[in-house]
Amino acid sequence: MARVSIVVLNWNGLDDTLSCIEGFQKQNLKNIKIVVVDNGSIDGSVGILREYVSENKNIELILNNKNLGFAGGVNKGIDWSINHDYEYVALINNDALIKKGWLDQLLIPMNDVGIGITTGLLLNESGDQIDSSGDWYSKWGLAFPRNRNDKRSKAPSSGMVFGATGGASLYRVSMLKEIGLFDEDFFAYYEDVDLSFRAQLAGWKIHFNKKAIAYHKRGATSKKIPGFTTYQTFKNLPLLFIKNVPIELFFSIGIRLKLAYFLMLSKAIIHGEGYYAIKGCFASCLLIYKKMIERRSIQKKKKVDATYIKSILWDDLPPDQTGLRKFRDLFLIK
Repeated sequence: MARVSIVVLNWNGLDDTLSCIEGFQKQNLKNIKIVVVDNGSIDGSVGILREYVSENKNIELILNNKNLGFAGGVNKGIDWSINHDYEYVALINNDALIKKGWLDQLLIPMNDVGIGITTGLLLNESGDQIDSSGDWYSKWGLAFPRNRNDKRSKAPSSGMVFGATGGASLYRVSMLKEIGLFDEDFFAYYEDVDLSFRAQLAGWKIHFNKKAIAYHKRGATSKKIPGFTTYQTFKNLPLLFIKNVPIELFFSIGIRLKLAYFLMLSKAIIHGEGYYAIKGCFASCLLIYKKMIERRSIQKKKKVDATYIKSILWDDLPPDQTGLRKFRDLFLIK
């Protein structure tokens, strides 16, 4: 088997992390290194993880002094993997459990050297609903999990997808060396879509294998921080757009995103999340100039044209945007 590292990020979630690690340990995978990154936990995780790691030679423990978010945290594990000459890096949420064969199934599509990322079927805890079968980016500038909340029986066939969820995917190290790691300014939310978008622009493909199954306890981490999801959403959506959308699609997607963003902000204010949403807006504004500079480099290096990018976008609003859909239909916006 190829040399693969598996990065598991822990932040005050010791029980979930140990269950996740033990899921891999039971499978006796060869040439595998589990890299546990602790993101500045204050719940006593570190001491127990140190003891656990000392008894398991196939586990590496990396300690961060503070919470670097998902992006910054997993980047530490990826950096370690690159420096130790691993061919692939798998990411799995600490609150997820893998089904036997998960990693083997993700490795199969990697026989195609044009594929940079593989992702699988991420189900909810009970296994009856789909959490994700990859990620979409829509022509409205909104990103969302593919098949979220669909019944398991509706899982799509294996094949190419726009993006891969950072919570349960496999990344080719040579690709990461070319396009860069996760954008740490995102902290959490859409950092995986951003990386997938950069991969697509650079000519890499992303493959979904429905036989690579994992089970996810959705929101186990984000629920610990009030307003976290709202803040990150309003901060990161504009950054994702600015960095990645080709100039030929910039106006058409941008005008739709502007409308959607305003309506989403209005909804957040009505539902008592206005403080976090507005705070996210301001944080995004502070990063726009930096992302415009990064955009120049990304777009200059792109190897595909806008026609291809347009062909792999979701051609509608995300399924859960019912209010925005009513507004669109009312004013006959295409």
